[in-house]
Amino acid sequence: MKRPWNLINVPVYSVSSRKNGMTNMNICTYVSAVSMEPKRYMVAVYHNTQTIENIQNKNEFVLQLLAESQFGLVRNFGQKSGKMFDKQGFLNRKNQNKIAEKENPYAIVFWNNFEVLSNAVSLILLKPIQIIPAGDHDMYLCDVVTFENLNDSPILTLDVLRQKKLIRI
Repeated sequence: MKRPWNLINVPVYSVSSRKNGMTNMNICTYVSAVSMEPKRYMVAVYHNTQTIENIQNKNEFVLQLLAESQFGLVRNFGQKSGKMFDKQGFLNRKNQNKIAEKENPYAIVFWNNFEVLSNAVSLILLKPIQIIPAGDHDMYLCDVVTFENLNDSPILTLDVLRQKKLIRI
């Protein structure tokens, strides 16, 4: 039997963060809305990542709720470090193809001064208000600055990643 924390099927998100004009995207599943008024989210970010470096000074970042069709992003945004792999360069290369934007899981646009995935289901601009050490992750308690729902595509979840054999939990 699976461990209790591996039984749940949660949505898969990507964090878009910036530092010195460079965009980094990272996969996050330890995410939850934690307050209705004011609207707040908790996002746990793995230590020693480019994302931590980008947001540690309480900079804003974008939480992107991924569409099921974006499962392929996990290999490059979740299984590779932005410290060793140029994720912005990767996105730029993926967007040189003549694939229609609507069909391209890597398509990017600017939203609130961030490069974001145009085919994500939703975008949420977050402003960290507190950082809480939490083992191998830091929990960022964030205020929602603004959000936008982009489409009603099926949401990427851990079960989809399990079916595609991208994760083993």
